[in-house]
Amino acid sequence: MTQHNHDLPDTGPYDAEASSLAGHVDDSVMAELLSIRSSIDNIDATLVYLLAERFKATQKVGFLKAKHRLPAGDPGREAAQIARLRRLAEDAHLDPAFAEKFLNFIIGEVIRHHEAIAEDHQSSLK
Repeated sequence: MTQHNHDLPDTGPYDAEASSLAGHVDDSVMAELLSIRSSIDNIDATLVYLLAERFKATQKVGFLKAKHRLPAGDPGREAAQIARLRRLAEDAHLDPAFAEKFLNFIIGEVIRHHEAIAEDHQSSLK
C-alpha cells in the first residue's frame, strides 16, 4: 500500500506516483517502489524545512555581524564545522566528501547572505 504525505502542507500539483516505470514493471514491484519513494519524499520535505530553519538562524547571525561590522565569513568556525560534519558523516555511514561539499555549498550561501545583509545595513546608515 502506498503512503502519502498527508501531514505536509499542500505544495501544489505533485504526483507522488509519477514514474516512467509505470506499466513496465510488475505491480508489486511498483507498489514497493512507490512506498519507498514516499519515505524519500517525507525526508526531502523535512530537509527543506530544516534548511529553512537553519537559514533563519544564520540570518540572525548576519544581522549581528552587520551591526558590529564583523566579517561575513569566519574561516575558523567554518573549518571546525566541516571537520565536525565529516566525523558525523563517517558515523552515519555517509560519504564524508559529499557531506563536506554539501556544507561548503551551504556556507557559501550563508556568506553571500551575510554580505548582502552587511551591504544593506551600511546603506541604511548613509
